[in-house]
Amino acid sequence: MAENREGRRDPKALRALAHPVRVALMELLADRDRTATQCSALLGESVANCSYHLRTLAKHGYVEQVGGGREKPWRLASFRQNLVIDGVDDESDLASEAATEAFLEHDFDILRQGIRTRAREPEDWREATGVVSATTFVTLEEMRELRQDLMRVLQRFTDRLEDREARPADASQVRIVLGMTRRPGGGPEPAPPPGG
Repeated sequence: MAENREGRRDPKALRALAHPVRVALMELLADRDRTATQCSALLGESVANCSYHLRTLAKHGYVEQVGGGREKPWRLASFRQNLVIDGVDDESDLASEAATEAFLEHDFDILRQGIRTRAREPEDWREATGVVSATTFVTLEEMRELRQDLMRVLQRFTDRLEDREARPADASQVRIVLGMTRRPGGGPEPAPPPGG
């Protein structure tokens, strides 16, 4: 996925993800295989536009066509995306940043929609969902440990993406967004000068 023949991630492939329609198409395909026509109806985009963006994603190995028939459905080639190519060169850094921002915008749109429609959700779902944020102080090692703990919790459910048989009959698709960042300028205070 987004790698060249030598196994290095390709900035051009990451740039292909930096488009809102492509991110939305990948989200739709995470639920189930769909044709360009089905994607069009759900996204409010033309069939031609969806087909174009699906072909672009396929060119870079993110999606693939399956089955027979006149209009073959598309599916995700992988449910895991790595959007980071740190420190290779400026082109890679910018491609990684653009793809990450496209996914974040998509996630924020989903969160905003969820907030706007929350009052119309069943009470049980209203109690189970919401937005949580926290600011605290941690060391680098504690931050690594926190990330690993959160990833372990998520792993209990992420296998259901690929294994549709593992999904309970009453399961709904949900979006979980975890953002962990060091606040710019939020590093440790410099030590006071000796005797000061």
